[in-house]
Amino acid sequence: MTRVIRSTFVKGPLAALLGALTVLALPPFSLLPFLVLGLGGLFLLLCRAGPAAAVLTGWSFGMGYFIAGIHWIGESFFVDAERFGWMAAPAVGGLSAFLALFIAIPAWIFARLRWGGVADATVFALLWTASEWLRGHVLTGFPWNLVAYAWVDHPAPRQIAAVFGSYGLSLLTVFAAVLMPLSLLATSRRDRHSARMAALLALLILAAGALRLPPDSGEDGIARAEDLSGPLVRIVQGNIPQVKKWLPEQRAATVERYLDLSSRPGRYDLLLWPETAYPGFLDEAGEMLARIAARLPPGAHLLAGTPRRSYEPTGRAIWNAVITVNDGGGIEGVYDKHHLVPFGEYVPLRGVLPLNQFTAGFGDFSAGPGPRTLQVGAQTVGVAICYEAIFPGELVDRTRRPDWIFNPTNDAWFGTSIGPDQHLASARMRAVEEGLPMVRAANTGISAVIDGYGTISAKLPLNETGIVDARLPPPLSPTPYARWGDLLLVPLALAVVLSSVLVGGWKGRLRARPPARQPSHGSGAA
Repeated sequence: MTRVIRSTFVKGPLAALLGALTVLALPPFSLLPFLVLGLGGLFLLLCRAGPAAAVLTGWSFGMGYFIAGIHWIGESFFVDAERFGWMAAPAVGGLSAFLALFIAIPAWIFARLRWGGVADATVFALLWTASEWLRGHVLTGFPWNLVAYAWVDHPAPRQIAAVFGSYGLSLLTVFAAVLMPLSLLATSRRDRHSARMAALLALLILAAGALRLPPDSGEDGIARAEDLSGPLVRIVQGNIPQVKKWLPEQRAATVERYLDLSSRPGRYDLLLWPETAYPGFLDEAGEMLARIAARLPPGAHLLAGTPRRSYEPTGRAIWNAVITVNDGGGIEGVYDKHHLVPFGEYVPLRGVLPLNQFTAGFGDFSAGPGPRTLQVGAQTVGVAICYEAIFPGELVDRTRRPDWIFNPTNDAWFGTSIGPDQHLASARMRAVEEGLPMVRAANTGISAVIDGYGTISAKLPLNETGIVDARLPPPLSPTPYARWGDLLLVPLALAVVLSSVLVGGWKGRLRARPPARQPSHGSGAA
């Protein structure tokens, strides 16, 4: 135990540093060498650790990774600093400590299952991927900053998500990342050779994503075809600071800003407002609906984020919704957000936990029934409100595939931090996975039009007031991931294991594992 504690004092801070540096491989930085440094460094540390030390090393890496990657959550508590500011540090630290368990537990399992060589890299990659998948599902899930997002700015590799999803892309990425240091530092010549062969195979699969890109696309992945015939969309980015958004004295100014931006010269078929753009219940505001209708071109529709309320047998219910408004001021469709933010939009187990929401608002929102496709004129539209866009495979109604996905969001909570960039990266990967265009309307940015290859064809930067007029990219054919989802992880995992066997990574290891390291004499408990 003394040795474990002594080792932790050295490896713990190093692992935390490696975790923090790994975030530099993800958007908005996208510096790929840090992926090899961070994950490769963790892999080498765990290869020299027993189970107890591995848990602490993995947890320390997780703390560095998540504090560096999600520290921006703390900014939301300073919107109402007098009431909630003191919660920022405990919230970020506590959430990071919990999420770090999704790295600590696989690290312990890895230390128990070690085989050596490429076999170790295979086990490490499989365990990391399993932990990401669990993190995306346990307790409603939080699949933020998946390793796959390191490729979001690289057109060819990100296309692999259309086949295996983001979790599958993470598997291939982690496998390649940890094989690189192994190919240089393994003590056995056979292990170095096997690692190089396996890494080359993984990188070739990632490069094969280029086969999905259209032949007339450039280095940025943007198709050069000029004959797009989709509808014209206008995104309105009102840029209302969160501290002013719900102030009664700001209400009229907010309404006028959205109406003025919507009325700027130009033609469009679809007008898009962000999440909770209207500071009230728009479906109940007849005068406001009439003013909107007067500004819509003939045949055009508005899709607007707005709170909505209804009266159920159990009492009043509040919904975070999107409504569609036609050029006559009538409401044609409603979507209610179904994947709510814990402690932001509702308090889990409210009858048990003595807690209130960590942000001011309407109280607990009610959850909608799930993904739904809306009919908007001649278009069918899927909706993913804000946080819902981070969940792979959970955006689209599988019984009625839409033509495109609308993602209204309000990232004003997170100021000028890296949070909005990370959120945009998630949206781009969902577009690739589904093979569908996604249009983001963000209150303070980043609003964007994204095609089914994950390429941004138009956008408005953070903290700018304005509009984006663009033509909607066409939907692509349903991807393998859209058809079968995460089930495709199973054959991919088997293929990774088989590839490591074929390059000799498991040769002689299925018969005998390395002997467990024995404690040295005199290393008793402290």
